[in-house]
Amino acid sequence: MSAASHLIAPQNEADMLRARAVWLYYGDGRTQSEIAKQLGINRIMVVRLLAEARRRNEVRITISSALSELAQLELDLEKRFGISRVILAPSSDPEGDPIPVIAAAAGAYLSNEIRSGMTIGVGWGRTLYASLPFISASALENLKIISLLGGIAAARRYNPAEFAWRFAELFQAEGYLIPAPAVVDSADTKHALLERCGLAAIFEMADKMDMALVSVGDIDSLTTSYRTGYLSEADRRSLVEAGAVGDVLYNFIDAQGRVLDHQVNKRIIATDVAQILKTPSRILISGGKEKVAAVRAAVHCLAPTVLITDEQTGLALMNGTSGSGDGSRVSNPKNGLVPEGGSD
Repeated sequence: MSAASHLIAPQNEADMLRARAVWLYYGDGRTQSEIAKQLGINRIMVVRLLAEARRRNEVRITISSALSELAQLELDLEKRFGISRVILAPSSDPEGDPIPVIAAAAGAYLSNEIRSGMTIGVGWGRTLYASLPFISASALENLKIISLLGGIAAARRYNPAEFAWRFAELFQAEGYLIPAPAVVDSADTKHALLERCGLAAIFEMADKMDMALVSVGDIDSLTTSYRTGYLSEADRRSLVEAGAVGDVLYNFIDAQGRVLDHQVNKRIIATDVAQILKTPSRILISGGKEKVAAVRAAVHCLAPTVLITDEQTGLALMNGTSGSGDGSRVSNPKNGLVPEGGSD
């Protein structure tokens, strides 16, 4: 990124001092303290000189970088989908795995947003798990972390309970896990667990969440939901026939973000979408060209306040495409969005 300063010709000593301060700051990249020392003035004076130069329109900054296009795309997505904040992770390789860059962006954002006294609900998936090393650990007081869905029986790296526990550990927070499978064999079993095994109390905590972190899973048979063995290929085909494009916390949704009236959705042990929608800060973290339809649906479903994804997914969302295009930079709008709950 380069910045070019164009100055009106100095007329007197005050103009010259201001011009020198402006050039040293914008042109030479000096800090305000360094400028103060060089010009023999205090730092407050430097701040005033720079502010005066901007007021007089004596400085014009030109950003010659692809990052300016990325920033514009973020703003366009915010406007189109009514999202308070969109964060796009730059991707140098359109064909590469976007999870590392999304995870890094998510970790940086969360490090600045999590504070003492909060109650945070968390989903799971490869992207969320990959964000853990990028989150700054710090001991926070009265912080509660709630897993938003049940676990999986097999010992696997991407387990809802494992992610929630590790996330809580970063902040020395209290962790609340759901001691039940994410998917059970019938709606009757689900109701029995909720009513007789004390699970309802944990789900009631979700009504008091300050923040929810979720990802979205696509309906492809390779995603985590199906690898866990909870959902069969027959389940997947049935969901596809019903219009499913992905899931948020195992709540399977269609392209418009509507939760399907399907037998699979009746036997999941997870926070429902209505509870997520009542949460003030709803952060959707997901991406990848194979997930564009799912992410688009998840945006419609969850109305996230923050979306963290990769550049290529952002382009596809803005252009209303599936995400399998040529990877070219910025185009113009259309409609769309996607999910990642029990998956990558």
